[in-house]
Amino acid sequence: MRLDPRREQAILDATAELLSEVGFDRMSVDQIARRAGASKATIYRRWPGKEALVVDLVRNHLEVEAAPTPGTGSMRDDLVTAVKAFCDVLEERRSTILGLLPALLTTPDLAAALRDNVPRSGVTGVTGVTGVAPPPGPASRRGEPPEGADPGEIRTIAEALAWHRLLLTDQPLDGAFAERAVDRVLLPLIHARAAEP
Repeated sequence: MRLDPRREQAILDATAELLSEVGFDRMSVDQIARRAGASKATIYRRWPGKEALVVDLVRNHLEVEAAPTPGTGSMRDDLVTAVKAFCDVLEERRSTILGLLPALLTTPDLAAALRDNVPRSGVTGVTGVTGVAPPPGPASRRGEPPEGADPGEIRTIAEALAWHRLLLTDQPLDGAFAERAVDRVLLPLIHARAAEP
């Protein structure tokens, strides 16, 4: 059953806030209802429980995608811009992501929703920089990257570097990190792939 859009948004906002503050395991429908100024009955008319509510939030309302990267004039700078934009999104969503993590080990639907929602082909914007499929990215239009480079592989590695830093090192996802990721990993990979027979 659909709710009034404003009421539904208030419930989703309350859920996102509580995920950030207390995490999935400690969050309850009671807390969500109080925070949203709604009744538990209203929530249960739309979602069967907090798991379904959070799955809906992750699948349909939690943006974890960087905006398309405008061409800067060089593939290196395009990649730095794209990686930094993705890092900014992860930083913005850091507390919500960390609030979800424990539940991903015990709640298969949540894990599936996150897998479905997050690793989309253009999530970092890196594929858009290097891609050759229509519409071609700015690097492709300039004749970059070198032939043989795989935009999908570049994207996967860029995302893995950012997720590793967010989840395991707890170091800042800043411009210096984006530059190191591009200069020390992505560009050497691109050129190594292009040099393969």
